[in-house]
Amino acid sequence: MIIDIHSHAWQYPEHFTAQFRHQAAQVAKADTELDLTVTYEAYRQGAQNCDKTVVFGGKARLSGLWVDDQYVADYVAAHPDRLIGFLSVDPTQDGWEDELEHGHQQLGLRGIKLLPMYAGFYPYEARLDPLWHYATEHRLPVLLHTGTTFVAQAPIDCTLPRHLDPVATRFPDVKIIMAHLSHPYEGESAVVIRKHPNVYADVSALHYRPLQFYHSLMLVQEYGVWHKLLFGSDYPFTTIDASIEGLYALNKMLDGTALPRLDESQIDALIHRDSLDILGL
Repeated sequence: MIIDIHSHAWQYPEHFTAQFRHQAAQVAKADTELDLTVTYEAYRQGAQNCDKTVVFGGKARLSGLWVDDQYVADYVAAHPDRLIGFLSVDPTQDGWEDELEHGHQQLGLRGIKLLPMYAGFYPYEARLDPLWHYATEHRLPVLLHTGTTFVAQAPIDCTLPRHLDPVATRFPDVKIIMAHLSHPYEGESAVVIRKHPNVYADVSALHYRPLQFYHSLMLVQEYGVWHKLLFGSDYPFTTIDASIEGLYALNKMLDGTALPRLDESQIDALIHRDSLDILGL
C-alpha cells in the first residue's frame, strides 16, 4: 500500500495572485510563467502504484493563495474511492471558524491544512484555540506547511517546528503533520516529532535536494524517529514516482565513500506506511 499524504488541488493561475505567480516563476528560473496546473489524470500518470491520496488547496491572503473548500470537495467527489479531502482556513481573515465547520460538516472534508508562514500567523496563538479544540473534538488531523518558501512577504519565523511544541503539549490528542520535514529546519522537526506521540512529519518535496535529503534522513535515523515519517509527494511540484525513485537513490550517492548509509528497510517502511490508519482516516 502507498499513501500520498500531501497533494494539492487548485485551478492555476486563477487561485493565485499575479505577485505569487511571478515570485514562483522567478525561483523556478523559468523563461515563461510557471505552470502548476493540477488534474487528477496527470497526477495518476506519476502515481501508478498509489492507493489513496490526501488532497487540499490552501488559504493564505497575505501570500496570494486562496482555494475555496468547495473546489477541493468537488475534486475529491470525482474520485471518492481514491481521494480524501482536507479543508483549509486562514485564521487572519474574518469568518474562518464558519469555514472550518462548513468544510467539515457540510462538505465532508476530513482534515485541516494550515499555512502559517504564508498567511502570517503562529499556530500557538490564542485565536487558533477554537481550531485545536474543534480538531480534538472531531478527531481531525491537522497538516501544516513547515519549512522554507520563495514568497517574499511570508515571515519565515512562523514556520519553525518549535512553534508546534506548545500546541502539542496543550492539545496532545490532535494528530499533527509537519510538511516537508520542515526543511531546512529538519533537526528541529526531528526533536519535536520525537517528543510528542501524535506529531509526525511528511517527506514531500525533498528528493530534488538529494544531499540535504540524505542529511535530513540521517538525522531522523540517529534520533530514532523513522516511524514518525509519512510519505507524500507535494504534487504538482513533483510526483509519487519521482519521490520514490529519489528515496532509493540516496544511498547510491555514497558509493566509494565511508559515509553511513540510510537503513533501506526503513525507507521501504516509510514508502508503504499506512498513514490513514495512523491519522484515523
